Amino acid sequence: MSTYVPSDNPFALSAEDLARIDAIREALLDPSPRRIGRLDQWGVADEYEIYAEIAEYREVRIGMADGTLIDAALSVPRNLAPGQTCPTVVLPAPLIGIGRNAYLGMLPRWSRGGYAVLAYSQRGLADSDGEIHVAGPQDVADASEVIDWLAGHDVVDRDRIGFFGSSYGAGTSLLVAAKDQRVKAVAGTSAWGDLFTSLHENGTRHLKAFEALVQLFGEERCSKEFRRVIEKIRANTIDDEVREFARVRSPRQYLEAYNHARTPILLTTAWHETIFSVPAVIDLFSGLTGAKSLLVQVGDHGNGELPGLFGLISKPTEMAYRWMDHHLGGSAGDGATPQFGIRSEYMHNLLSDLSHPDWASYALPRRRFHLAGAAAGQGDAQMADGQPQADWSRSIRAARQDIEVLVAPKLVQTGLAERVGMPHVYKTAEVDRELAAIWTTAPLEQPMRVQGDLEVRVTVKPVAKNATIVAYLLDCDPATGRAAIITNAPYTLTNEQAGQATTVTFPLQPAHYVLAKGRQLQLVIGTHDHFFADANDEASTIELISPKGTESYLDIPLSPLS
Repeated sequence: MSTYVPSDNPFALSAEDLARIDAIREALLDPSPRRIGRLDQWGVADEYEIYAEIAEYREVRIGMADGTLIDAALSVPRNLAPGQTCPTVVLPAPLIGIGRNAYLGMLPRWSRGGYAVLAYSQRGLADSDGEIHVAGPQDVADASEVIDWLAGHDVVDRDRIGFFGSSYGAGTSLLVAAKDQRVKAVAGTSAWGDLFTSLHENGTRHLKAFEALVQLFGEERCSKEFRRVIEKIRANTIDDEVREFARVRSPRQYLEAYNHARTPILLTTAWHETIFSVPAVIDLFSGLTGAKSLLVQVGDHGNGELPGLFGLISKPTEMAYRWMDHHLGGSAGDGATPQFGIRSEYMHNLLSDLSHPDWASYALPRRRFHLAGAAAGQGDAQMADGQPQADWSRSIRAARQDIEVLVAPKLVQTGLAERVGMPHVYKTAEVDRELAAIWTTAPLEQPMRVQGDLEVRVTVKPVAKNATIVAYLLDCDPATGRAAIITNAPYTLTNEQAGQATTVTFPLQPAHYVLAKGRQLQLVIGTHDHFFADANDEASTIELISPKGTESYLDIPLSPLS
């Protein structure tokens, strides 16, 4: 299985992965026994020997209307009968230094299924010319020109063109489908639904993820418009230009177009996705009225599909093959009918596989756990169902330092560890109680399942005008004090005056998590997480209170495990 390696770049591939990709590309360009034989060390020589017999691979530069050259690779089936056409899948590149080469491992499967394949790097990425527009109108126009170019090939069936993409490629695929009805099916893995909510959740900037993406893009290659937006987000100037930049790049804004065309759309995401908003992907899925499917997996951005991109087996890519086969008429998959509705894993069981027709049937009813005040001499407090708990106060210090609990110690890599059964361990006993408040349930009397949407209400009274809080829900083992994260969310409020009390109600990220008997749920509310940009004044304090009539609570979709 391919792995990420520790790096300042959370998306970095290992040297071994890069060597394999280079060797595959060389074998595609020169399918000689010597080149293909080099692939024996990765166990894929037979795959590419078969590929060379059934398909032809060549690399091309496609000229756009403005003269920009797009780097692409075309794979076409051999030995087609005169006049025979085939379905075609277009693969816009993910945001990675190797660009379109990230998909080389998929070519044998697509080709055995009778597809023509065009993989390309969007303008400004990898070896394509031009500036980066971040899946903007220019990139959508480029994708349509790519389809024009493909349509000039006699073997391409113009009525059977689909788009598959991972991450940045998923966004491009979805957005071109909204504008160009020649796209008959879309499969987007690690997709986004709304770019603004991915950058700015509950008034809080996802600054760490944003800077990681900017580093991948490379600011020197970005358009002037995007560079202005970068500086505005860094300066917390969230104005109309930033909102409009995000709006036109958000598939959720184009539901009417998808539904009018009845475009079949497959989406995948992850429970602990740290790059793009999971609720926005769920909202996009729920708003679609055509054929649709949503897969939610254990882990973080890109973790689930990574083995499949390299030619191994993964749920996202297997589902994509079936999806395209069903809607375009190829045979790259296993012959099974694609799954419609919602398919999910639960934390931390990779072998789990649950199905529901829609989110309404997926999400469990919520139970309300009321947050109480701490008993005399106790640093922590209880949360329990029953009566609302009013007239208590908890004071925490706002400091620009992380506590023991974080959204993810490392973008992407922490989620990847979850996928191999090694979730990050948090020790909540080591949380500085001056910097965070903690509420804990009684030990569970039976195994339970958290499945669906969560919501917190709390009244926040900062000494300063502005305040950021971050809420985390944990699964804690009372015998060891070791905990794993279930979900989280930040909230930033801006008051007109210092000392103003404001009641805030906000969603946490949806979750699907199984808890063992005897475990405890813990809610931690702190003021700083390096994942987010916070609005707190250094060394100020924030009071969490529970006034009568707006008592604090946590709503959890909690039910006995059946």
